Amino acid sequence: MESATKHRRLARQTFTVLVTLLIAWQATPVSAWQAADGGNVIINEPAASGLSLQAMLKAGGAVGYLIVLMSLIMVALIADHVMNIRRSTLMPPGLAEEIHRCLAERNIEDGKSKCVEHTSFLGSVLHAGLEETGGGYQAVEKAMEDSAVEQSARLFRRIEYLSVLGTIAPMLGLMGTVWGMITAFMEFEQKANPQVSELAPGIYRALVTTLLGLGVAVPALAAFAIFRNRVDELAAESTLLAEHVFADYRRAIQNKRRTRERPPAE
Repeated sequence: MESATKHRRLARQTFTVLVTLLIAWQATPVSAWQAADGGNVIINEPAASGLSLQAMLKAGGAVGYLIVLMSLIMVALIADHVMNIRRSTLMPPGLAEEIHRCLAERNIEDGKSKCVEHTSFLGSVLHAGLEETGGGYQAVEKAMEDSAVEQSARLFRRIEYLSVLGTIAPMLGLMGTVWGMITAFMEFEQKANPQVSELAPGIYRALVTTLLGLGVAVPALAAFAIFRNRVDELAAESTLLAEHVFADYRRAIQNKRRTRERPPAE
């Protein structure tokens, strides 16, 4: 529990640092930009020189800054998942051996306390099995399966936010692009003899939000796929390890059943 709390605190601190750096970076003046034409942002440098990231954010406007905020949330989520969705966190070293020893010594209460002490995926599955040791191995197996399904669902709900960000970010970028295109064509319509070159700045500024949205969506969806496969892998390993811990207990139950069912010798 303390380890998970420490990881969440570190993730929040990372997010705070990223936001602070973004604010400080945006406060730095950029000579390539200046306000003109009623507050619209234009570029003084030629298009061939390329756009800096800061210039792209300014061109994106409010939608661009919203997408940047989503990117910071994405980074914080990825950092949190990297620290929490790993083998040492979900399967604490030595826990399986300790519970196996407690089962061999028929010290069920001590085993439960160790599972509570090592709060994790494996600890929750083993604790659920220990709760049903009085009802036979079938009850133990059913309790561990139910606990594994519940813990997996919780992990999937945590990483689902990355999928949400990966879906919403390009939609926001498209919305900003459509709005920018509408604004650009409205300005183009108001002029008597417009030139195509006058329309180009408004169009590429409108397309910036789509680029920013895709810049968030691609790593977010990629990270979601990686963590989803990681959760599947570690959940399967934890469930299999829990079954191995109760293997001797299962054999003992089966031997007792065979002894009771064996007919008495004549």
